[in-house]
Amino acid sequence: MSDLTIKRRVMIPMRAGDVMAEFISFNGDDSGKEHIGIFFEGKQEKTDNGVPLVRLHSECLTGDVFGSGRCDCGEQLDEAIDRINEEGGYILYLRQEGRGIGLYAKLEAYALQDQGYDTYQANEMLHLPEDGRDFGIAADMLQALGVSSVRLFTNNPDKAQQLIDNGIDVVELVPTKVHVNQHNRLYLETKAKRKFHTLKFDPI
Repeated sequence: MSDLTIKRRVMIPMRAGDVMAEFISFNGDDSGKEHIGIFFEGKQEKTDNGVPLVRLHSECLTGDVFGSGRCDCGEQLDEAIDRINEEGGYILYLRQEGRGIGLYAKLEAYALQDQGYDTYQANEMLHLPEDGRDFGIAADMLQALGVSSVRLFTNNPDKAQQLIDNGIDVVELVPTKVHVNQHNRLYLETKAKRKFHTLKFDPI
């Protein structure tokens, strides 16, 4: 059983006040990373037996804040805000930059990718894990929030499996859109090939 408990809930107007969300902090996380839960009440009548739509989103400063075209993180976060604001549920914003390797290491990996290596090869060359993220903390957060079943908004089967392994019932996988551009197509194709992300691409 997790030691995580809710510390504080604060309403924050997002999108210049067009979206209202409740930001939630937690006690009991000894990682020091300050993961955040974000709750959206939803505008639609509750369906699916009230099971919330949940997005596990790992922090990506370059994509989320600066709109980097090298990944699809910023677009996925925007899509999650729009969708979950309509349907109701949570975004769990996890402070796991660069699939868990950190911002500086991610920039080192980008430099190697510029030489022709893919995202996973670059991490390997830096003696770093292909994917160092721990989604068990997300399960702890959900349990602290009183959520035992989710509709998971993702294309990544590993997120679902880690939640299941940590006691969360994933009743449905809801795919995100494929946010592809000329800069991130190889990155996305590599995720689909190496990690079985459920991505379908239109031809260029």
